[in-house]
Amino acid sequence: MELSSGRFCCVLLSLFAGLASGLEITSTAPTSIETASGQSVKLDCQFTLAPEDSGPLDIEWSLLSSDNQKEDKVVILYSGDRSYEDYYDPMKGRVHFNSADPKNGDASINLTGLKSSDSGTYQCKVKKAPGIRSRKMLLIVMVKPSKPRCYAEGPTQEGKDIVLRCISNEGTKPLQYSWEKTSDRKLLPSSAVMDPVGGTINVRNASASTSGTYRCTANNRVGSEECILYLNVTPPPNTAGIIAGAIITVLLILLIIAIILFCCCRARNRKKYEKEICNEIREDVPPPKSRVSMARSFTVGSQRSSLGSMSPSNLHEYALKPQYDKIPSSEEFERPPSHAPLPPPTAARMAGPNLSRMGGIPVMIPAQNKDGSIV
Repeated sequence: MELSSGRFCCVLLSLFAGLASGLEITSTAPTSIETASGQSVKLDCQFTLAPEDSGPLDIEWSLLSSDNQKEDKVVILYSGDRSYEDYYDPMKGRVHFNSADPKNGDASINLTGLKSSDSGTYQCKVKKAPGIRSRKMLLIVMVKPSKPRCYAEGPTQEGKDIVLRCISNEGTKPLQYSWEKTSDRKLLPSSAVMDPVGGTINVRNASASTSGTYRCTANNRVGSEECILYLNVTPPPNTAGIIAGAIITVLLILLIIAIILFCCCRARNRKKYEKEICNEIREDVPPPKSRVSMARSFTVGSQRSSLGSMSPSNLHEYALKPQYDKIPSSEEFERPPSHAPLPPPTAARMAGPNLSRMGGIPVMIPAQNKDGSIV
C-alpha cells in the first residue's frame, strides 16, 4: 500500500515536470511601450512548444477593457492554420502578424498608423493543448506637439513689460516649453522670467537690446516642434506731439463746421431778404386804372390844356355852346353807345361875365360823340 502511494506521487511529479517544460512565452521585450501617433510598433510575443503540446495551435490578441463591466476586444486571431487580421474594425488594415507562419513560434503583431485611441493593454494568448500561456503589454500612443504659435503680448515699446507666448494646440501632456534668443549674443534679457509649463517669458522694462530673434521649442516624450518670433522694441511715441496734433485737428474740424453754418445762415438770410423785397414791390404798385378813371383824367387834362390856351374873348363864345354844358358821368361812360343819353334840347345858357360874377370859373368842355370820345 505504501509502494503504490509512492508510485502515484512519482507519476504526479513527472506530470507536473512535463507541463512545466511544455509551451512557454520566451519574449523578453519591455511590457510597456510609448510611441508617437502615426508611427508603427511591434508587440512582441515569442513562444516555444513541447512534444506533449499536440493540440491545434490558437493565437489570440485582444485589447483588454479598463472597465470590468465591458468585454475585451479581439484584435487579431490565428486558428486552424489561418489568420484573421480584419477581426477588429477600428484597426482594420492596420494590424498584421509579424510572421507569415505563426506556427514557427512567432506570435508577434505589427500595428501601423497608430492613433491615440490605440492606447491600452494588449494580451497575447497562445494555446496548444494542453499548454496555454499569455503575455500582457501596455501600449501608450502619444501625440507629439503640434507646431506652436509664437507671439508678443502687449505693446512692444521701450520701458514696457513684454510677454512672449508659445502655445501648442495638440500634444500629449505634459508639454515642456523652452525659449532661447538666436540673434546677437544669444542670451535672454537679464530681466526675463521663463515659465516652462505655461510657455511664457516675461521681459520687464524692455529696452532696445531686447529686440532680436527668439525661438520657442515645445516637446514631450515622443517629439518636439518649434516656432520663431521676431521681436522689435520701438521707442516710446511722442505723446506731446500726438496731443497737439489731436487738438489742432479738433480745432480745424470746428472751424470748418462754423464756416459751413455761417454760409448756410447767410444764404438763408439772403433768400429771406429777397422775398421781403419782392413782397414790398408788389404792395407799392398801384392797381391799374379803370376805363372810367382813365377817361376822366384824360377829360380833365384836356380841359386844363384847353383853358390854358383860351382868351377872355373866346371864352364867352365857348361857354355859350350847349354841348359843353355838362360833363358826362361815369354811368354814361359805362353805358353802351346805343343807350347814351342825348343832350337836352334846351339848356340854360349863362354868359361869361355872369358866370364870373357868380364866382364860377369858366371851363371849356370838349365836344364828345355818342361813344364818349373827344371830338
